[in-house]
Amino acid sequence: MSGGRDIVVALAGNPNAGKTSLFNKLTGLRAHVGNWPGVTVEQKWGRIIHRGRTIKLVDLPGIYSLHPLSLDERVARDFLAREKPDLVVDVADATNLERNLYLTLQLLEMGLPTILALNMMDMAEAAGLKIDAGKIAGALGVRAVPMVATAGTGVETLLDRIVETADQAGQTWRPLEISYGRDIDAALAQVQALIEAAAPGGFPARWLALQFLEGDGQAETFLEEAAPGLTANLAPARDRLAAHLQTTTDDGIAAGLTDRRYGFLAGLRRLAVTQSRPDPRRLSDALDKILLNRALAPFFFLAVIYGLYQFTFWASGPAVAGLESLFAALAGLIEASLDDGPLKDLILEGLIGGVGGVMGFVPLIAFMFVGIAILEDSGYMARVAFILDRLFRAFGLHGNSVISFIVGGGIAGGCAIPGVMAARTLRDPKERVATILVTPMMTCGAKLPVFLMLATAFFPDRRAAVMLGLTIFTWLVALGSAKLLRLFILPGEPAPFVLELPPYRPPTLSGVLLHAWERTWAYLKKAGTVIVAVAVVLWVLMTFPGLPADRAAEFEARAAAAATAE
Repeated sequence: MSGGRDIVVALAGNPNAGKTSLFNKLTGLRAHVGNWPGVTVEQKWGRIIHRGRTIKLVDLPGIYSLHPLSLDERVARDFLAREKPDLVVDVADATNLERNLYLTLQLLEMGLPTILALNMMDMAEAAGLKIDAGKIAGALGVRAVPMVATAGTGVETLLDRIVETADQAGQTWRPLEISYGRDIDAALAQVQALIEAAAPGGFPARWLALQFLEGDGQAETFLEEAAPGLTANLAPARDRLAAHLQTTTDDGIAAGLTDRRYGFLAGLRRLAVTQSRPDPRRLSDALDKILLNRALAPFFFLAVIYGLYQFTFWASGPAVAGLESLFAALAGLIEASLDDGPLKDLILEGLIGGVGGVMGFVPLIAFMFVGIAILEDSGYMARVAFILDRLFRAFGLHGNSVISFIVGGGIAGGCAIPGVMAARTLRDPKERVATILVTPMMTCGAKLPVFLMLATAFFPDRRAAVMLGLTIFTWLVALGSAKLLRLFILPGEPAPFVLELPPYRPPTLSGVLLHAWERTWAYLKKAGTVIVAVAVVLWVLMTFPGLPADRAAEFEARAAAAATAE
């Protein structure tokens, strides 16, 4: 790689492996967010300068496998296959290596230059695990960097390894090859030889053979387009292997490949990981026995939401009062400095009134987002989906629909648009459509200022209770609407619910502030500009054309007479 070209690095990893924490630590406020072309999957990227080199970091969706089953996995696999980044940084949870290294194996079998970031090493040590990163690196043929992304430990080393690896001109990355057992290896070799003879190019022949045996439709399409008729020549070998495995192991090919990969990873774990002491029951397990208790969990959830609103009103009170005083003083200054006329009215009623209306709620919005960021980073937000799964299934929805509700404003302050986008993770089309249709009923950021204003005006001593009641009401309306949709328009059984619960972690101050700032700034840019513009337009419409002087005097006289009569 030439010294002047940007280094394109894809950040991959399982959900909850700390990939987002690492991305935020590396990019900070220099990150950019959009959508992947053609799909509603969030794309994050940022640029970093390290040792004189520009690194473009692309944050892929959290995935478990490169065999795409969800839209997230398809987006990640397509980017890796088509864009071919210079490097892949695979973020693995060191406390659960076997599951996380499964993706690593697939990346290496694909022939992608990879650096393994062994994250959460502090938690692994706390659990009594001693991990030899050198042995893992040697067995897989990659560079392994132990790190703690939330604390920034190992970040500089990782950046050094990225630059060093990218600058190794002429280095040839060879795909990792592991044995899948005599039967699968024989069929794999046969399919690989046929692919090499057809010379489709672009990808390692062994990897294409694995994908074909595994039944990857995209790989079959690629092979057929590259060499028409090739898949028909390959099919007999796959059919014979499938029949043999079904007879001998009662498993399909995909299950057989998965078993062999996990067998390889189990051996790697025995080689590189030792248990220095009995693994104590983690704090997460102890907390979950209480917080996820079938009888107590709903009450804890309501208490958390109530506490969130109490925190928001308590923490934002001084800031709201300060902003009100500031805009009142500014209005008084304008009142005393300018003569009566349209310009003075525009500034007082249009600009100051509009900006003040937006800024007055910024502290409330900001502290609401701080509270939500704490719940997300601590790991409790994932438990909310688990807690509410049984309730959602009663209304014909999937447990993961909770994520759309929460993002859309189920815990007030979200936005319906990303809430709808979050429904992409639902694999059942009917559940996805039902979730999309009812998510806008949540208390989104556009409704929140109105509800906060009404709660403050009419129930100043019970604002948190009123907001909790409004939240429960919107959930009941949305769930009731979903039930009607599932009964009469989108009938069908809810899909099985599978969710990985991340361990509880103390939120970091930088992570919480970064998340809260991003969302608050989005509110200011989007809602703020619209509200100020509408306030000015309304002032113009109410001011021009004005009443003639005689008519204005007549109305003022009537108003004065009415006031005197009262």
